[in-house]
Amino acid sequence: MTTTTHLRTGPAPRRAPGAPGRHALPARSPSRLWRGPASTPPWERPLLLVLLLGTAVLYLWNLGASGNANEFYAAAVQAGTQSWKAWLFGSLDSSNFITVDKPPAALWVMGLSGRIFGFTSWSMLVPQALMGVASVALLRVAVRRWAGPDAGLLAGALLALTPVAVLMFRFNNPDALLVLCMTAAAYTAVRAIDVAHRRAGLGWTAATGALLGLGFLTKMLQAWLVLPALAVVIVLAAAVTWRRRLAMLAVGLGAMVASVGWYVLLVDLWPTDSRPYIGGSTDDSFLDLVLGYNGLGRILGGEGNGGGGGPGDGSGNTGFGGSTGITRMFNESFGGQISWLLPAALIVLVAGLAVTWRAGRTDRTRAALVLWGGWLLVHALVFSFMSGTVHAYYAVAMAPGLAGTLAVGGTLLWRRRELLTARLALVAALAATTAWSVVLLRRTPEFLPWLRWVVAVVGIVAVVGLLAGAVTRHAWARRALPVLLVGAVLAGAGGSVAYAVDTAATTHSGSIVSAGPASADGGQGGPGGGGQDGGGQGGQPPSGARPDGGAQQGGQQGGGPGGTTTASAELTTLLQGAGTTWSAAVVGSQGAASLELASGTAVMAIGGWSGSDAAPTLEEFQAMVVAGEVHYLVASGDGGGMRGRGGTDSVGSQITTWVQEHYAATTVGGQTVYDLTSPTTS
Repeated sequence: MTTTTHLRTGPAPRRAPGAPGRHALPARSPSRLWRGPASTPPWERPLLLVLLLGTAVLYLWNLGASGNANEFYAAAVQAGTQSWKAWLFGSLDSSNFITVDKPPAALWVMGLSGRIFGFTSWSMLVPQALMGVASVALLRVAVRRWAGPDAGLLAGALLALTPVAVLMFRFNNPDALLVLCMTAAAYTAVRAIDVAHRRAGLGWTAATGALLGLGFLTKMLQAWLVLPALAVVIVLAAAVTWRRRLAMLAVGLGAMVASVGWYVLLVDLWPTDSRPYIGGSTDDSFLDLVLGYNGLGRILGGEGNGGGGGPGDGSGNTGFGGSTGITRMFNESFGGQISWLLPAALIVLVAGLAVTWRAGRTDRTRAALVLWGGWLLVHALVFSFMSGTVHAYYAVAMAPGLAGTLAVGGTLLWRRRELLTARLALVAALAATTAWSVVLLRRTPEFLPWLRWVVAVVGIVAVVGLLAGAVTRHAWARRALPVLLVGAVLAGAGGSVAYAVDTAATTHSGSIVSAGPASADGGQGGPGGGGQDGGGQGGQPPSGARPDGGAQQGGQQGGGPGGTTTASAELTTLLQGAGTTWSAAVVGSQGAASLELASGTAVMAIGGWSGSDAAPTLEEFQAMVVAGEVHYLVASGDGGGMRGRGGTDSVGSQITTWVQEHYAATTVGGQTVYDLTSPTTS
């Protein structure tokens, strides 16, 4: 970037101290809002406003069409609007029997919105969409500080238009807050490095740790996958002594532990008989939730984390994300979600590091490549080789790293295009992206069939033109450059943008969702992508099927254990008139969630998410029935519990058997219901 200096003859005009310059704009004028500070390029602020407004429209348009989205979390949000204790602990029901199997930070945000505006689809999902806009804005400013305004805007646009990001920022899973926390932590780390020599550097580092702690309270260990990149870039790029850099890491670690520890202590010190059971744990503790199937188990496999060869064997988890291995990010589950620009990002990362290899230790461009490239690589490797349960939408957490890497590396190579290495790397990145986009578009042959031909033709022309320009100095190459760049953008981003727009225009519900158009066999995002409540495909369990291969619970209609239970008007009226602490009990959280949302009452989820949590025991349930705390039991179609995990000895099976032996069954709205206030035998 060149700077032009204008010389003036004669003395400069004098002005009073503090008075604005002759060309200064009032601080609050509309022109200042549109053009930004005088130090910014004239094109930056208009493009930034277009980016943020466009992202808001993409994420907010027709947002309520998805209804309750994932009913598991929607029921917990509703419960949080009815009970502050349920809000604090993330309870599935307002009477606080059991929590969801995640920490509650994301539910806190949606629950507060529901308390302010009333519980609706919009009040629940709008905070998620706004988190997406905030993530785009924070990524842009974080990248801008070290790589320039053009790289910042490019990074923000790439994140905004990543298909899986569009999906998750319009959905009620915890991933939206997770991405926001991680992106904000990267921004504060950048600020900490910039002012490391001052006391403010420690303050920004503490903020980084606190944000990662909040991310942990959103989705546990996944928030800390960005830690290696943040720690390395602080050690590498902070222009201070080793002692100061170690102090920064210590302050950040202390802040992170403190921001997590208060909640862990709150849960573990709270009397267990006065709080809900910690869903997903084996011993009703938060620590077991972190270390068990929903924490380390997701990476290592084991109990409750089915692999490809069967439940709990950790052999690859082909039931959800495809077989483990270095190619998993490109397979039929993950490919259409995140990998459109992944080959280009890897190419520009390697080339960018090669170009900056001899730069000084604190070089900011290389530091940016280390930060965003480290983020990308750690996530890609963990997701590729984790043996436990993995869903394709997890990839949203690597989207900021992917966008930042491509933006920083791409703009660096473009600025250094006088180097043959940089020019050839740009051509290779475009060629790889064009070829891979065609492959991905062929996985959904009925979706805009002409698009893959446009991408292929335009991409080939752009590659040939850029390659010719890379090896020649003729004037035609410079004159054709704008046209070639437009073609490169169309070829590189055309497929991803089409998938992103299609995702925003499509409703999503259930627990297994993915971005992109439906394939020929009814799934989303290409074969194996998993879908809405239509059938699954390519190794993805069909809607309503359990990943362990067993039958779904009775009345569920989609998403495996994350499916829904249809609540008829008759059953809803029955539950609303129950007048007990829990209007009913049902095996599994998803059946309970659907009944809660329909009736507005508290429904006990026996066994939690999978039906295999040890809550309540048979004796505890019998005592609750005797005390008149549960009015009905709504039967599950498989006789109780997730037999693939809990078997006939699960609490669901035991309770269902006992109820069947002592209470008469009636049919209400097509559902089998037992009235627990009228035993048939003593």
